[in-house]
Amino acid sequence: MKNKAVLVTTEFRGVFFGYVKEDKHLPDEITLTNAKNCIYWSSDCGGFLGLASAGPTSGCKIGTQVPELRLFKITSIMPVSDEAAKKWNS
Repeated sequence: MKNKAVLVTTEFRGVFFGYVKEDKHLPDEITLTNAKNCIYWSSDCGGFLGLASAGPTSGCKIGTQVPELRLFKITSIMPVSDEAAKKWNS
């Protein structure tokens, strides 16, 4: 999965977008590059699965991008479509 765009959810209810740098310690931890968190998503995006398939909408609130982020207690990892990745990166 290295360098693949993914959406990660955590036990602490976090929702994060980024590119896989390291995943050899799954499900305990994953490291993402160019990572952002979703602070709030509006109902029109279709929940966190919609964030992975179509990307955030104008009603969503997305946090600031960081160069690298290590996440713990992973509950799900979803591939992000090319269309959704463009929206996350805009």
